[in-house]
Amino acid sequence: MALWRAYQRALAAHPWKVQVLTAGSLMGVGDMISQQLVERRGLQQHQAGRTLTMVSLGCGFVGPVVGGWYKVLDHLIPGTTKVHALKKMLLDQGGFAPCFLGCFLPLVGILNGMSAQDNWAKLKRDYPDALITNYYLWPAVQLANFYLVPLHYRYGRSLPHP
Repeated sequence: MALWRAYQRALAAHPWKVQVLTAGSLMGVGDMISQQLVERRGLQQHQAGRTLTMVSLGCGFVGPVVGGWYKVLDHLIPGTTKVHALKKMLLDQGGFAPCFLGCFLPLVGILNGMSAQDNWAKLKRDYPDALITNYYLWPAVQLANFYLVPLHYRYGRSLPHP
């Protein structure tokens, strides 16, 4: 509980910074889980550079872009009812997700040192499957996110003051 309270205090004091660092941390932990539990690399074969790349993507791209998008989305569709959450999810998954994925995948390629030609070929090959896979999981997650998660946890917005 003390860690959660410290997180909430930091979020209240520095909302944008904490959201960006949270995104980077979650992406780094996600890569570690992927390498250790899914790929079963073991600590000796762990690709620390790959994990650092994911942390960098989280802090430098995912956190700021998604946080900014949530601000725009809450401006376009203010409200927290089930209907508002459904509208936000439809706009998020119908408009934002395809664009975000189309930027994210090439950025990963650039950070991995791919040539422009190889990166374009990889995007054309992988984008359709990545988008379809996105739709298996993220609409339900985002619906819950927009309905259940308070605004200040979704993006770097100051907590309301009493």
